[in-house]
Amino acid sequence: MQPIRIAAALLVLGSTFASHSALAQSDGVQRTDLVHKNLSANGYETLQVRVDFDEKAFAPNHAHPGEEIAHVLMGSLEYRLDGKPPVTLQAGESLFIPAGVAHSARNVGSGKASELATYVVRKGEPLVQLVR
Repeated sequence: MQPIRIAAALLVLGSTFASHSALAQSDGVQRTDLVHKNLSANGYETLQVRVDFDEKAFAPNHAHPGEEIAHVLMGSLEYRLDGKPPVTLQAGESLFIPAGVAHSARNVGSGKASELATYVVRKGEPLVQLVR
């Protein structure tokens, strides 16, 4: 049932900074918003978020209205990007996720895992869109 609760939280995510933090306390996945700034590129903003995964926690398939760089801070996270084989990253490794590409993330290690997610996205659009 955990992915359903996370999915419900993702659905309420809006386009303001307060709404971006709506996923802050989902089952097994906790977000901490660190930076939110408008960019000099007209119509774009950047967000930087720390995402902490409890052991075996899962972030369901979703996409963003812009690019994401995921940098693993601790633990082991498996990422599944649409059309690509899964990749497991360890602390210190990073992954570029192109705009609009559906992806999921799962803690595959023992104990907690964390990532630093940096987004460059179009303003006025929800940060997260669920993808089935």
